[in-house]
Amino acid sequence: MDGNIFNSQGVHVAIVRGQDIFSPRGEKLYNLKGINIYKLSGELVGHLANAVDRRLDKATDRLFPAA
Repeated sequence: MDGNIFNSQGVHVAIVRGQDIFSPRGEKLYNLKGINIYKLSGELVGHLANAVDRRLDKATDRLFPAA
């Protein structure tokens, strides 16, 4: 599952490559399993509101501060 993640305002905030989530600058931020977002330590921290267009809900926006 490769693609982009947008926050609730429609701003591009991350890139998905396989099961990894990277910042737009290429830093690995999180792991993705299904629609669940995990810290690199394995802690569940959120989910994608819609797996089709990979748009975050407002509660998950805090994981990806827009630069």
